[in-house]
Amino acid sequence: MKKTFFIETYGCQMNFSDSEIVASILTKENFSEAATLEEAGLILLNTCSIRDNAEQRIFNRLRHLKSLKKKNKGLMIGILGCMAERLKEQLFEDGIVDIVAGPDSYRELPQLIYQAGEHGQAFNILLSAEETYADINPVRIDSNGVSAFISIMRGCQNFCSYCVVPYTRGKERSRAAGTIINEATTLYNEGFREITLLGQNVNSYNYEQIRFPKLLSLVAEINPRLRIRFATSHPKDLSDELINVIAAYDNICKSIHLPLQSGSNGILKLMKRNYTRESYMAIIDKIYSQIPGCSISTDIISGFCSETWQDHEDTLDIMRRAAYDSAFMFRYSERPGTFAAGKYKDDIPDDIKAKRLNEIISLQNKLSLDKNKKDIGKTFEVLVEGFSKKSTNQLSGRNSQNKVVVFTDDKHHAGDYVMVKITGCTSATLKGEI
Repeated sequence: MKKTFFIETYGCQMNFSDSEIVASILTKENFSEAATLEEAGLILLNTCSIRDNAEQRIFNRLRHLKSLKKKNKGLMIGILGCMAERLKEQLFEDGIVDIVAGPDSYRELPQLIYQAGEHGQAFNILLSAEETYADINPVRIDSNGVSAFISIMRGCQNFCSYCVVPYTRGKERSRAAGTIINEATTLYNEGFREITLLGQNVNSYNYEQIRFPKLLSLVAEINPRLRIRFATSHPKDLSDELINVIAAYDNICKSIHLPLQSGSNGILKLMKRNYTRESYMAIIDKIYSQIPGCSISTDIISGFCSETWQDHEDTLDIMRRAAYDSAFMFRYSERPGTFAAGKYKDDIPDDIKAKRLNEIISLQNKLSLDKNKKDIGKTFEVLVEGFSKKSTNQLSGRNSQNKVVVFTDDKHHAGDYVMVKITGCTSATLKGEI
């Protein structure tokens, strides 16, 4: 096989961070990144199992790659990530996949490649209670040179009843704080101006008595021109101390992703989310009062087991009260092996799930537009990320609130901070002028 690799990444930000770790491991083995699929001797799909349609995308992709493999007899194809952990036997069935590696076995990829070359197939899906990849310097593939991810912890122990992540990612474990600070410092010195601290639940970070609020402040103190973001927070763990730290540092972005999932107490209990609509709204109110101008985004699932129209209305009610700036919205997808799949009946018809989801999306589009309209006339500091998607005459970047801002300018470049006055908007984008 040619010692060239091509990685396609699906799913969450953690997977994108993991792909950079994989690229680093392969680069040290004298592999080089291929510009296209056709030039690669090794194609790796870094996969997601959070919903059924995420897995179906991978199976469809594998069918497409089958023809490529017929043309290139030396081509190896590997499945990484959550699907590797969940579906090892099924992935090998049709003979397309050569390598299967779970999220904690990326160090073994060179050996797996060798084994697959010798024996036809190789796998390692063992989960670890210690692996954090803290000593690996990620290769920033597909980077804009401005923004980067830093994984601060791995795994999840919340065991929400609908979620497969604890079974595919293993136990929570946190990286040494010093390695995180060193990586962030290096990124700043290399010209990056924004980092996102990643974890399945960053609020649970705890390394030798350094908890997440303290870690966040330590990273923010590296340089005031380095912006800090983080994802994702679990409402049951978002503390007053964390809110105070965000409010205290100008370079910690005023944007919080706080998954709701459902606005119904009954559904939240079935989901094993360990908070109520009342306690959730108390956090929202505290954020708005202590961090003026903060944006809040969320995740919402429609059509969970036994969800009634009143449960659905409760979700819409929280959405209006929380006034989210944006949301990731999905219909419930039963995942084999989860508590919900074993104990509850997936009893909401697909057409009802779709109808409720469409109502959620419609409401969120209105909320997003209303929030963006309130920004018209305001001036924001924007970190330029590059040209806008529609025109090379316009630049695009994000403000502290994580909103995309598009403006006409021919003097600045990616990595520059500029002050932009907002003159117009859509539900997804702010438009402005220098």
